[in-house]
Amino acid sequence: MNKILGDSPQISHIVRTLPMIAASDASVLIYGETGTGKDLVATSIHLESHRRDKELVTINCAALPIEGIELELFGRCNQDGVIEHRGRFLAADGGTVFLDEVNALPLSIQAKVLRFLEAGECQLQGSHKLHMADVRIIAATSANLHEEVKAGRFRADLFYRLEVVPITVPALKDRSEDISLLLRHFGREFAGGNAVVRYAKNTEHCLTTYAWPGNVRELINFCQRMALFNPGKLLEMEDLPHDMMPEVAAKDHLFILPPTGIKLAQVELDLINQALEMAAGNRSKAARLLGISRDTLLYRMQKYSL
Repeated sequence: MNKILGDSPQISHIVRTLPMIAASDASVLIYGETGTGKDLVATSIHLESHRRDKELVTINCAALPIEGIELELFGRCNQDGVIEHRGRFLAADGGTVFLDEVNALPLSIQAKVLRFLEAGECQLQGSHKLHMADVRIIAATSANLHEEVKAGRFRADLFYRLEVVPITVPALKDRSEDISLLLRHFGREFAGGNAVVRYAKNTEHCLTTYAWPGNVRELINFCQRMALFNPGKLLEMEDLPHDMMPEVAAKDHLFILPPTGIKLAQVELDLINQALEMAAGNRSKAARLLGISRDTLLYRMQKYSL
């Protein structure tokens, strides 16, 4: 079974309430930024429910073809009423449908999804006969559905029908106490037969205070990249991607270009000299002060014959 990792209060609350949510057939609406793990929560609900032996059908609403959404979701019959194409709702009979990015559903389809939620009825193209399916609906969105309803882009009746049980998955920056745990877990997962990547104390502090705009998905990608290029290494600050450096992450503009312009090479040379002076000639420390790797600093020192 997929496991939701974390000891933070927000994650602990979700894990604690999932069995109660899974025991019912109530619709669930999962909120959260992209990359927070909304799909993992949906999968966990399904796997803990009485529907676990049936299909979990995931539908990315943002990726559905505009012209064929109705066919994709509900299906089609021939003139004799025989089903020619079984839509995803019918295919999930007895199981669970996960509507990811449900806000992307066109208004014309939202009414039919609402009818399915209320009565389990599918009206297939080419037939007036209603086909029934017993399906539990879990939906997710990274949008503010309250605002989408106010703007008229999402039906209020569908919103309230979906939001029987709301769950909010926090952004990774809002549960920073889980970051070290996740780094170690995914470090072990991606190590394979190699030694596990480790983090120096200041490096780990940098990672736990980094904003992680891509959330857990970004952290997973980072761990995979570190395991690939630095197997078994104790990672120092200079080993981190440039945009993870505290100074870079904290501000969009560290330097305001004057109207008269500058000589970039001269500024770069001056900054390198300042960093070397502050670091008493220690090149690794100077590189950290500049937010670049030691190898990059050595290359630029050679460039300026330092």
